[in-house]
Amino acid sequence: MKNETAKSTPLGGRIWFSAVLFGFIGQIAWTIENMYFATFAQNIFDDTAKFGNMYYIATTLMVIFSAIAATATTIFAGGLCDKLGKRKPFITYGYIIWGVTIMLFAAIPLNFDAAASAGIVAMLVIFDCVMTFFGSTANDAAFNTWVADVTDVSNRSKVNAVLSMLPIFSTVIAIVIAMFTFDKGKEDPFMYKLFFIIVGIIPIVAGIISIWVLKDSPNVVKNSNPGYLKETFYGFRKEVIKENKMMYITLSALCILGIAQQVFMSYLFNFIIQTLGITDYIIPVGVIVVVGAVITGVIGVFMDKLGRKHFYLPTFAIIFVGAILVYCMKFMPQDTNLYLGILIAGGIPLIGCILTISGGLQSTFQDYIPKGYEGRFQGVRMTFTVLIPMIIGPLISLAIGINSFDGKDEVATTAPPFEIFLAAAIVILFAIPFIILVRKDSDRLRKELLEKRDSESAEQKTEVITEEPAEA
Repeated sequence: MKNETAKSTPLGGRIWFSAVLFGFIGQIAWTIENMYFATFAQNIFDDTAKFGNMYYIATTLMVIFSAIAATATTIFAGGLCDKLGKRKPFITYGYIIWGVTIMLFAAIPLNFDAAASAGIVAMLVIFDCVMTFFGSTANDAAFNTWVADVTDVSNRSKVNAVLSMLPIFSTVIAIVIAMFTFDKGKEDPFMYKLFFIIVGIIPIVAGIISIWVLKDSPNVVKNSNPGYLKETFYGFRKEVIKENKMMYITLSALCILGIAQQVFMSYLFNFIIQTLGITDYIIPVGVIVVVGAVITGVIGVFMDKLGRKHFYLPTFAIIFVGAILVYCMKFMPQDTNLYLGILIAGGIPLIGCILTISGGLQSTFQDYIPKGYEGRFQGVRMTFTVLIPMIIGPLISLAIGINSFDGKDEVATTAPPFEIFLAAAIVILFAIPFIILVRKDSDRLRKELLEKRDSESAEQKTEVITEEPAEA
């Protein structure tokens, strides 16, 4: 195809800096929410003789209600971003308040009896939802809309590949902070509180920096249509879905990928520590992080150069194989060194390719968004990538976890079972029909958008040439 290796539109240092900085800080906060809030709940309810199934129930409720809060927030905040034609205020003030709400977790009581467990779960869920409200406003709605504003089809995969890598590096930062604070929480409860205070400061600082660094795209199209609520739910209209069916097919693939990821992600740290017995989890996670980041970055560059269609099916196949490999550790000798090697061998392709394909499909979703509707479709994206996966995925984990609960072996009752990875592998297979459809339409979409970009670029040059004599 003529435009198969078309040149990427340059973004400039300011856009790259803003994308990486605010994307990275946002991912640190989401890493804390997705992994450490769940681990915190699991840790304070790990006495199964005292609290029973609260270990799994608390995690499931937090994930589900957080997903509902995130999606509802993004729907309204995204619509408001379009209505006002602004992204920066939502990012600046959102990040600052986001950091404050993370600190709320330092107020969770740690010494309580079984009678108070329901109240503690309620506090966890409420605080999580409050934090999610501000985080989704700033990151899911405003920041993701800003990314769609400043990129096009020729550079979108590269940017989203970098953004997909950020959760890996944010995990490293979170782990390092946790090593000196959170991981010592069982011995010294104050360390839990210190952890939440430290990580809460990070988004606050980012919000302050954005005052001087971040700029909205000059090409933002303000929504001038009356009826805020009607326009807010624009992406959920039946006729809009019919007109943009490929966008929803792309989101369906992302949804299934998200479900598979959510089956195991909230239990990942405790799976490594308790199930595999690898207490020094920094080593395997560090190796997986570094190599996974390289895979994501390299493939992202080639996606922009060659087109994404060449990478969809292979990366899904690798994810499937990686999940199966981790599951098969169940049938291997219980040797920590063996587990360590297999975990790295299976974890690298599993995590790396999940992030890679997430970035690619996210870019394709942005390609399908009609100009001027970037904010209004963020709520639709959240429904498919957060709400549905974070309800169905944890429910699958809950069913598997409770089924493995027999009360005989105290360690086994709180050790996430190997079957969560088998379930993830089975779930990922359901994405294949959607991926095939997305791949089939990719050439047409890429050609159309590149031609549109070149046409707009030519028009802008013509305008500059015709305006110069008048100015003289």
